[in-house]
Amino acid sequence: MDHCENREEDVPDGFWKPGQTDRSLVYSGSAAEEQLEPSCVSFKSCWSSDRYIDFKQRRTTSERDDPRTLSAKRFYGRSADPEPSQASQASHRSSDRYIHFKKQKRVKLEKHETSWIPSQWKCLQENPKPSKEKRDCISESSSQQSSEVSSCQSTQQHQTELDSIFVELEEKFGTFVKNELQTIKMVLSADVAECAGSGKVGDERMCENKDQRSNREALVNITVRFLREIGQDKLADRLQKKTLAAVCQREVKSRLKQKFEYVFEGIAKAGNPALLNQIYTELYITEGGTGAVSDEHEVRQIETASRKAARPETTIRQEDIFKLPPGRHEPIRTVMTKGVAGIGKKLLTQKVVLDWAEDKANQNIHFMLPFTFRELNLLKEKTFSLVELVHHFFTETKEIWSFEEFQVVFILIGLDECRLPLDFHNTQILTDPGKSTSVDVVLINLIKGNLLPSARLWITTRPAAANQIPPACVGMVTEVRGFTDPQKEEYFRKRFRDEEQASRIISLIKSSRSLHIMYQIPVFCWITATVLEDMLKTRQQEVVPNTLTEMYIHFLVVQIKVKKVKYDGGAETDPPWSPESRKMIESLGKLAFDQLEKGNLIFYESDLTECGIDVRAASVHSGVFTQIFKEERGLYQDKVFFFVHLSVQEFLAALHVHLTFSKSGVNLLEEQQTTSQESKTRKSESAEILFYQSAVDKALQSPNGHRDLFLRFLLGLSLQTNQTLLRGLLTQTGSSSQTNQKTIQYIKEKISENQSTEKSINLFHCLNELNDVSLVEEIKQSLSSGSLSAESLSPAQWSALVFILLSSDQDLDVFDLKKYSNSEEAFLKLLPVVKASNKAILSGCNLAEKSCEALSLVLGSHFCNLTELDLSNNDVEDSGVKQLCLGLNDGLKNAHCELETLRLSGCQITDEGCGSLVLALDENLTRLKKLDLSYNHLGEGRRASLTSRRDDPNWSLEILEVEPAGQRWLTPGLRKYSHQLTIDADTVSRKLKLSHNNQMVAHGEELQTYTDHPDRFDVKPQLLCKTGLTGRCYWEVEWKGRVDVSVSYGGVNRKRESLGCMFGQNDHSWSLRCSDSSFSVWHNNKKEPIISSVSHRVAVYVDCPAGILSFYKVSSDSLIHLHTFNTTFTETLYPGFMLKPASSVCLH
Repeated sequence: MDHCENREEDVPDGFWKPGQTDRSLVYSGSAAEEQLEPSCVSFKSCWSSDRYIDFKQRRTTSERDDPRTLSAKRFYGRSADPEPSQASQASHRSSDRYIHFKKQKRVKLEKHETSWIPSQWKCLQENPKPSKEKRDCISESSSQQSSEVSSCQSTQQHQTELDSIFVELEEKFGTFVKNELQTIKMVLSADVAECAGSGKVGDERMCENKDQRSNREALVNITVRFLREIGQDKLADRLQKKTLAAVCQREVKSRLKQKFEYVFEGIAKAGNPALLNQIYTELYITEGGTGAVSDEHEVRQIETASRKAARPETTIRQEDIFKLPPGRHEPIRTVMTKGVAGIGKKLLTQKVVLDWAEDKANQNIHFMLPFTFRELNLLKEKTFSLVELVHHFFTETKEIWSFEEFQVVFILIGLDECRLPLDFHNTQILTDPGKSTSVDVVLINLIKGNLLPSARLWITTRPAAANQIPPACVGMVTEVRGFTDPQKEEYFRKRFRDEEQASRIISLIKSSRSLHIMYQIPVFCWITATVLEDMLKTRQQEVVPNTLTEMYIHFLVVQIKVKKVKYDGGAETDPPWSPESRKMIESLGKLAFDQLEKGNLIFYESDLTECGIDVRAASVHSGVFTQIFKEERGLYQDKVFFFVHLSVQEFLAALHVHLTFSKSGVNLLEEQQTTSQESKTRKSESAEILFYQSAVDKALQSPNGHRDLFLRFLLGLSLQTNQTLLRGLLTQTGSSSQTNQKTIQYIKEKISENQSTEKSINLFHCLNELNDVSLVEEIKQSLSSGSLSAESLSPAQWSALVFILLSSDQDLDVFDLKKYSNSEEAFLKLLPVVKASNKAILSGCNLAEKSCEALSLVLGSHFCNLTELDLSNNDVEDSGVKQLCLGLNDGLKNAHCELETLRLSGCQITDEGCGSLVLALDENLTRLKKLDLSYNHLGEGRRASLTSRRDDPNWSLEILEVEPAGQRWLTPGLRKYSHQLTIDADTVSRKLKLSHNNQMVAHGEELQTYTDHPDRFDVKPQLLCKTGLTGRCYWEVEWKGRVDVSVSYGGVNRKRESLGCMFGQNDHSWSLRCSDSSFSVWHNNKKEPIISSVSHRVAVYVDCPAGILSFYKVSSDSLIHLHTFNTTFTETLYPGFMLKPASSVCLH
């Protein structure tokens, strides 16, 4: 369509209008003065577009000439002459004339060359005094437009003023041209990419405003013509290339800004758009790892990631995605960003692109080109070259046929949605960006670096699809973890502008412990916000749904209500369900289940047709339920359908299975689906029990947990309370209480069957969906009361303990196995907790080779969080070290492995085991900073070898401990640290009697006649031993009656009658109180009971430098841990005892 069509009324006074055959301009009054002054109109309007300036030809171009045949084609394989600039193309009024410039400095216009000049200017040029004919001409024109000037006489009267104006104009024009030519000269001195990277034609002023930019572009075009006129075609090409790149970049940025500055949160095409910059909440992005695939259910992955201890990680700001991270010297070509569905990957890419388009970040990048695999899938049967593919999606770049000189970033969004055959091993090599082939071949060669090796790539994907790209093609892997706790609060405060309401909602969310893991997912935060907003508005209910099923039921009902009010014209008080909405949800449920079974998360029209769903109806569904089921259109309006989040698809799939079983008795989870006559009329209770049990079995059979969330929803839908919320959709009453109890019992039985940690955790989530928390509460009470006895825990209780520890509010910063048990059995039960911990203290827990084998798997895992591992004082021996080294080999190769401290002190390691350890560390560049191999027998050679490696700059080892060392430390257990106690007779209370060469002490019936001494305990029946403790010490005693076995600083008070004088009643002594009924520990007058059977032989172990004090009971020559104090000892420690009447202690 002609740009100037129907625009006649917009012509400013003093400009030719269509219909004026002589095209003369008529002026009136002062308007003539205004209009004679040049303006920017010609750069941005259409009133001179019927003329062209011709810099090379010396002929007049008539109106019959087609301007397109004279316009220059742009560079890269085309004619070097450029087309008219964008400013010229915006109009058409001068398209049939050309102004001709010659090489002379001054150009004289001949008569036949002046047809383009307005008639008023002609009369000035040809005759200073207008002739009668001219006056008649003007008079005739005046009769048509009475408001304008009637003759050239008035124009002559202003000649002097006009001369003055043009003198000033010539000066300004000359200054402008001179300055711009200097700029152009500078541009020609820089490279093409540098110019494009600035986003301007070599100068920041080029973006000051639209008019100035248009003026400068026009001058650049004139300069290109003149350069060709004087034979400088190469310079003309160079200038043209640079300016074209800047123009293309600006147009690409403009389009991307328009596309991404607004978002519809959670929905596709309904609702009010929000500015991305206003609602965007920063995500937690970490760097590190390989492109390793994880096919576990994404909720499992979220739970695993959430257990990472609160320690410094390499985090990345969104604007630094393409920057070289610290410590990396080689440029990174390809970045892969992983993240589960709904975690915010797509919004992250939109924010990064928007910041670039708005000149806020990454301005060193010339072109940032985002592609989605959803759209690329639609080109599966077509052929493109890389350049054509770019032109196809970014038409603004069609004049660029080579991108080698530019810094280009290709953003490939949604690798997990790719349906192209990405065969990296059997695909032809392609190096020509201009050669056409299939889209998958283009992408593979782009990713491998065969095409445009200077380009950078950013690929986003869900974790399960990460392995589609060979690790060798990925330079860095990042992971989007979603929201941290502060980011969750920020999100809800942005969503709810009312501060009071936002605070209430944040408080409600914090109270919902059963769902706290899910709040790391931004989409789940949006779902929650949608639900809570409705609940607070309609019911003033200040309770967050406690289960996942309840939350998603509320979410579904909210959408049905919106449909009822917004589309059906109903009232908010009307029942939400109608036959139409029921049918729509049933259709979506069937689609959700069928496609979930196939593993599809995005659907095209063919997929919907295969599922028996009318495509037109699906479009209606997506229009009404835009917050559940979304429709997007690609470049050519091809439809793509998908659910707003995987969890929504799983919920609707479970709803479909539930509805089908409720209505017909058909169990869709069975491979052979049969329907009994009884089921058609009424579900029997036994059939219902078997239905839920089969669902549990199916979920447990899934190796990667893909049915975990589905099972939780299906079980949750069995509750009558949840079905009440869906009244109108579900006509069946909830399962009987007996059915629910049978299901709960069945789940508990499965928990007792020693399931994997992940499966066990999901079964506990299932119990929560059924509102049964009895097993977890039982263990919590035992933990809080200190009555937990590891020896008496059932398998289900062990699983409950693991579940509690892994889902604890407290970060798993330090896990001390001795708090629960110091046995290998307990270690193996709690291994998932060890894996999730930052620091694992396993010292003195009777671990051996079998435990090291299990630890090897932990260290080699991609999800190991350990930064410190303490295996000291276990009989690991050389065989255990070899097992451990297998895991170290795998773990230290893994960028996720962050083990910095390894303690193997007192583990009976010799030269052989040390050799295995050194070899494992030598083969891998490790971040290990501290290695403790003291109290072993390594040999002089190995110790020297380790010392040399500590001093090797290629090793990060900073602290190495190998002393003390020697044969004596190869004794098993803690007895290698045995310390001979000698009672200090000068400290013994007169109430105590010594015997057996001062190796036995008893509370006497009579006071003893000891001499006075300042160190003697005068009031309390206590004593201290003579020699202070250093290093590691161990001793055993036998006791009778009621005895305190203690360690104390030497300055403990000995003379006053007060509780503060007793061991354990002050802050400088620690005691194990032994009685015939129980044990307890005391420090600073605080008692902690110990749940354990009583033994009359106890042991004490002290590691003074490490601040460790442990008490054990000795049973059948085995040590059973009672309690450990971890502190810092600031003074010398002395063993001590306090004896009540009829009590005794014998030293060993």
